Amino acid sequence: MGRSVTDYVPHSELDVRALLDAVGAQSIEALFEDIPEAVRRREPLALPAGLSELEVLNEMRRLAAASTPATSLVSFLGAGIYDHYVPAVVDAVVSRSELATAYTPYQAERSQGVLQTIFEFQTAICELTGMDVSNAGLYDAGTALAEASLLAGHQTRRGRVVVSAGVHPEYRQVLATETAHHGPRPQVVDLAAGAATDLEALGAAVDADTAAVVLQQPNFFGAFEDLGAAAEIAHAAGALFVVVGDPLAMGLLEAPGRLGADIVVGEAQAFGGAMNFGGPGLGYMAVTRKLMRRLPGRLVGETVDSEGKRGFVLTLQTREQHIRREKATSNICSNHALSALGALVHLSWLGREGLAELGLLCARKTAYLRQALLAVPGVTAFTAGPVFRELAVRLPVPAAQLVEALVPLGFLAGVPAARFAAQLAGAGDLSGVLLVAVTEKRTRAEMDAFVAAVAAHLASTEADHA
Repeated sequence: MGRSVTDYVPHSELDVRALLDAVGAQSIEALFEDIPEAVRRREPLALPAGLSELEVLNEMRRLAAASTPATSLVSFLGAGIYDHYVPAVVDAVVSRSELATAYTPYQAERSQGVLQTIFEFQTAICELTGMDVSNAGLYDAGTALAEASLLAGHQTRRGRVVVSAGVHPEYRQVLATETAHHGPRPQVVDLAAGAATDLEALGAAVDADTAAVVLQQPNFFGAFEDLGAAAEIAHAAGALFVVVGDPLAMGLLEAPGRLGADIVVGEAQAFGGAMNFGGPGLGYMAVTRKLMRRLPGRLVGETVDSEGKRGFVLTLQTREQHIRREKATSNICSNHALSALGALVHLSWLGREGLAELGLLCARKTAYLRQALLAVPGVTAFTAGPVFRELAVRLPVPAAQLVEALVPLGFLAGVPAARFAAQLAGAGDLSGVLLVAVTEKRTRAEMDAFVAAVAAHLASTEADHA
């Protein structure tokens, strides 16, 4: 038996009558008269009967068992989201009820705990990036890059941003979408051999209408960029220099702020965030003091109260920045505050020395796997020079084929670069290019077994074609 519309209206008959009289309608059905009869469904939906809680749980378990979670495989996935160890202390802290809220803490007198965690997160980002001011975080690296571009356009009054093809293609897609009808439009510069940005082409592309130059460090293929040279190119033309930076790599590398960056953005999922099908991410954004009043989103400052006690408040922005689009410098009005807290807890757990040790561990393991893979007949380097946590190799077979073949053997072999072929058109044939990431979780035994599986698959494929 079907249900009527009123079955889902939480009002009494008197309430409904009063509402209908106010809008001049005779019945609830009359509210839908403008919808053509041809597209209206009169019969009830063919839905099964309701299930008990136990039955629903059993069905969910059955469905879950049909999938293979990434945590049950040896994962070499990367391309922006990485399989790092999340210490138990992260969940222990972020699960506390007083911290599990995303509400904007306007009322400082009752939000000191949340405000302090945001302030400490901002401080950590500034120390990592070498910048003066950080906001409270953004949704992910893609939106952070879009916001950086809009900021550069407002600051310089120019119409283009020159972006390296080494910047993550999905970040560039978000940038193109966000600036489709306002803000500076992106112009992509191709990579040189070895997967780093072609600095000569970059210099030729920058002109008097360039609002910003954007590079990623390390870039999408794992290659290291010459940030100092790119900063000189940008600043010589009066443009801002934007770095999409890996915050874990900053535990080893020179901070972008000391190499000429005006804005540093990026993805901090590696700190306190599991892969979770690719999200949630945690975007961050830090700028020089000159640009701090143009920062989007929230900004927490430290102050003292009337009794001289330390306190925290939202600062440098009016409430309109968050709730009135036409008055705001950005339409970003929220962030991933809980993820930011998780990142802060993870960074605090690591400490300065632990962060450097974690980065060094990833770099050494990546170098080990690279050497082993390049010893396999038919495998060649796509990424030249030193690598940090990720690299690209070229296979004699389609990379997607190898990835599929190794799943039954217990490996997630990496990300086929051809998945992003449309955004990486200038990089040539990518069908055989595989992105491989190595975190601290991978053991030597796992890497050796992975290399053996790659070698066996390539040998088998070669024999089939012989």
